[in-house]
Amino acid sequence: MEHQQPHFLQNPPKRRKLDLGESLRPLSHDDYTIGWVCALAIEAAAAMAMLDQIHPALPTHARDSNSYTLGSIGRHNIVIACLPAGIYGTTSAATVASNMFISFGSIHHLVMVGIGGGVPSASVDIWLGDVVVSIPTPCCEGVVQYDYGKAIRKGHFERTGTLNKPSTALLTAVNNVRAADLRNGSQIPVLISEMLARNPQMVETFTSPGSQRDLLFASDYEHDPAEPTCEFCDREKLLIRSTRSSDRPVVHYGLIASGNQVIKHAQTRDLLAAELNGILCFEMEAAGLMDNFPCLVIRGVSDYSDSHKNKDWQAATAAAYAKQLLATIGACSPGPIFDPAVPGAITAAQHRASMMDALRPDQHESRQATIKPAHAKPCRWLLEKQEYVNWLDSDRFPEHRGFLWIKGKAGSGKSTMMKFAFLQADATVDRGRFGKINIGDVPVLVGAIAGEVPELQVLLDELNFERWDEMYPWCYEILQCIIRRSISQLGGRRIICFVDALDECEEEQVRGMVGFIQSLGEHALSSKVHLHVCFSSRHYPHIAIEKGLELILEDQEGHANDITRYLQSELKIGRSKQAEDIRREIQAKASGIFLWMVLVVRILNREFQRGRLHALRKRLREIPAKLSDLFKDILTRDTANMEDLLLSIQWILFARRPLKREELYFAILSADPDNLTEAWDPEDVTEQDIDRFILSASKGLAETTRSKAKTVQFIHESVRDFLLKENGLRELWPEHQENFEASSHDQLKQCCNNTLLSKASNRIAEEQYIASAFRDELKALRGSVSRKVPFLQYAVHNVLQHSEAAEKGGIRQGCFLGNFNFSRWKRCSNIFERYKARRHTESACLLQILAKHDLSNLILAICKDEPCGYISSKRDLDFLGSYAVRNDHRDFLDSIIRSRLQDASASSTACIEMALRYTIQFDREAMFANLMTHTHVNLNQLDKDGKQYLHYVIQYGRDSMFDRMLAMREIDLNAPDVHGDTPLHYAIRFKQQYIFTRLITMDQINLSVQNMANQTLLHCAMQYGREKMFDLLIMRDNADITAHLCSAIERNDELVFNRLLATQPLRVTATNKDGKKPMILAIERSNPAMIKSLLEMSCTEVLLIRDSPSKKPHSRLALF
Repeated sequence: MEHQQPHFLQNPPKRRKLDLGESLRPLSHDDYTIGWVCALAIEAAAAMAMLDQIHPALPTHARDSNSYTLGSIGRHNIVIACLPAGIYGTTSAATVASNMFISFGSIHHLVMVGIGGGVPSASVDIWLGDVVVSIPTPCCEGVVQYDYGKAIRKGHFERTGTLNKPSTALLTAVNNVRAADLRNGSQIPVLISEMLARNPQMVETFTSPGSQRDLLFASDYEHDPAEPTCEFCDREKLLIRSTRSSDRPVVHYGLIASGNQVIKHAQTRDLLAAELNGILCFEMEAAGLMDNFPCLVIRGVSDYSDSHKNKDWQAATAAAYAKQLLATIGACSPGPIFDPAVPGAITAAQHRASMMDALRPDQHESRQATIKPAHAKPCRWLLEKQEYVNWLDSDRFPEHRGFLWIKGKAGSGKSTMMKFAFLQADATVDRGRFGKINIGDVPVLVGAIAGEVPELQVLLDELNFERWDEMYPWCYEILQCIIRRSISQLGGRRIICFVDALDECEEEQVRGMVGFIQSLGEHALSSKVHLHVCFSSRHYPHIAIEKGLELILEDQEGHANDITRYLQSELKIGRSKQAEDIRREIQAKASGIFLWMVLVVRILNREFQRGRLHALRKRLREIPAKLSDLFKDILTRDTANMEDLLLSIQWILFARRPLKREELYFAILSADPDNLTEAWDPEDVTEQDIDRFILSASKGLAETTRSKAKTVQFIHESVRDFLLKENGLRELWPEHQENFEASSHDQLKQCCNNTLLSKASNRIAEEQYIASAFRDELKALRGSVSRKVPFLQYAVHNVLQHSEAAEKGGIRQGCFLGNFNFSRWKRCSNIFERYKARRHTESACLLQILAKHDLSNLILAICKDEPCGYISSKRDLDFLGSYAVRNDHRDFLDSIIRSRLQDASASSTACIEMALRYTIQFDREAMFANLMTHTHVNLNQLDKDGKQYLHYVIQYGRDSMFDRMLAMREIDLNAPDVHGDTPLHYAIRFKQQYIFTRLITMDQINLSVQNMANQTLLHCAMQYGREKMFDLLIMRDNADITAHLCSAIERNDELVFNRLLATQPLRVTATNKDGKKPMILAIERSNPAMIKSLLEMSCTEVLLIRDSPSKKPHSRLALF
């Protein structure tokens, strides 16, 4: 039994977020996130027909000459643009895409969809109607421009340059489609069938003529230009190919060749294919898009790039694949990336500047700025170290491939070493020749290279993230894209990267990044660009690189000398013999750990300043030798202000971004609401006061950075390791050891909520409702609020996220949410929302917000006991049902249904009906059974889309649900949908063999039914290539075969007519129940093809055909 589940209706990706308000407001330019470019009118027609809905037109920018069709597929809003008639090629495609981005600045993904010329070969069996999708290969990024390059010696042509590859989001969607097709079979025929059912006028143009019309001739046999078709081409020149088991299109993945000329010559095709190593098809537009508008190219094979003639119906197969692909991509958040067409909107340059700011997070700036030199001349020995000299020596590049790895223990001074090397390069190397990057996080590498090579910043146009935590999950995609392009564009220059603290990433990320940069080294070498990368990390995880240099920091004599010099200059205990002995003892005990030595020097200096010279040696002996034990000693030596210590550690560990010093100050104070009565006055509480408070609260293990934002961080990453990895938290606060992280998030949530409820915040929120404020007005207000209540912005953005983390960790949040001042939260949130379209209206509900931010645990928490209390409208009900079913929350759905059964309103009934439909759509059989058992939904009524539940069950291939419906309820098995299609029509169209077989055996089934397009079941079976179903229908129907033949003739149904003649034993002289013979009917209908077929069956009998013994042969036969 074959199950057909259309992939475009399966569960969406995890990142997809639902916004209940999206469909209730007029759509603007910002809501359109998918660009779909076509070259030909027939391609645009197929694209438009694939849309689920067509939207009203929107005004375009004065500089935009495109015409658009707007619509949607699933939750994606799509812009379709076609190239100007008769103006094709790469330049025209680039112009159309550029204009599209001017008018629709929120486009996240671009697809180029249409027809192309296939390249059949011995290794790839390409047929007409197959689909080719561009994906990267080891030798190319997916599209190769075959006519771009330069003439070299002896007239040879050398192709130059490389094009960009599609975004990782699109390539991930491609893999999802491939996996679904392997499991369920291609959904292209299903989507085309649906398109033709909705648009019967397109059947003639977009229906495959069958494999018998698919002719592949030898390369050296050219078509006669005088003949419009291949009817008279020499069939002896056809290439012999293995037959396919079905007519379903095959999807091929690989290289597409693009250029400004049409390839219509088979020998040229083969020559280029041999040169380009594995191309699958030719086309004319993609090369104009890939560099500036990375897109996915999808082509339906319409010919074999030869001179022979074919129709262009294959545009439908490409459009169907595009629809299936887009449905696997999570809905993009609407919002202007840049939109010059709208007054007051940001420009492309402003957007790129904003993204560059986001790629330079405070934690990177703070880390680099806060690394202080140990003494006057630290690390200078590195410049003379042979490994370092060889690493920078271009002549030695093939030996080490540009890799130097500095390893050392935690706190040994690796970051100081890396900063020194970076600054040394900055001071001595001509900036025009290479860029210098010092990083601790992957996104910084993106921003750093984009800053050094500004022309690469166009890649930032597809990003739309405001906060660091939103940006990070996508950084590797952008990193790889931007670095690969930089390698190709730097032309003889070299890049030097200093990658600090690599070990602070997850091991899988470390291995992935090292592997990627190794491959880049090889790519750089072939591109005549030298990429030098200096890593620093601890000794673990151990990652071997094939070629490279290595330095162990604590084994270096120069490093030991640095420690000696530091002790001599910074330990202020005099120069006595005892002092020198103490210095030697410190150096021996430090074991190369610079941080341990710095902390010990600080402690001993404090003892010496108290006049306790005699106690120095004793205190030194008390100090633990291990760095982690030293941290514990510092934190527990006194018990003063332990509550502040705990809160400061919780905020530094679990805040969703690094806090500025004034934010941390008020975050700690917010634990007690009485501390938040007034706005901040910097004259009363100065920045120096705040610095002293942070130093005291953290007992010296946190510091304010020297960056512009002045955020707070631990003095070293090893402090975090001590607290989290070495159980320091459990030892210091054993009462929290069971669930420290969740309880911390609960505490931080409460601090945020206290700030929201403070008198200062209340006065701000009540001043006015912000949803309709203008940009400049709101910008001024935002600045004022941030100065008065510095912690408010963080509190607004993260109070619910901390609550979600606490609920996920087992600390119940129902009571908190029940008392949450959502109205004030909305008002405060709108102050900090940059885009007007994203601000919350008065009617926005809490469920919307939780769904938008994907806070699933909180959604379950608020609806677990009293879901009615959070339901204010029908859309809330629809959302709850959808959310419960999508995420398979059975208890949650039961709770909703129980509450709805007590309410007989139309909205409650609609909620149950919608939930039942979702259980079918997302294949939740247990939920479906429960709803069927405990509710009384009218299964025979049509929904808003004109379908019954049985139609959906058959469409999605839910065999067990079908059986359950028939067993539990009285179902009208002949019920038509709004187009007149019955359940049997659905079973045929979607190839549901099990359901089809069950239906045709039931007595109440009407086999002679026709839909509103006058299509019989037999016609549908032939239209969708269901020969077995056709034969079963004939066997099941007791009517005379001649009656079926005559019926097909009367309706001019050539599909059924030809099938009957080919497979059934017929006598053309037989009559139907009205006494009509097939030939007479064919002559009356003036159908030459049918007459010819009947003649070929019985040419001697036909001349004797009479309507009755008294009549002469029909006069029309002579005309034929």
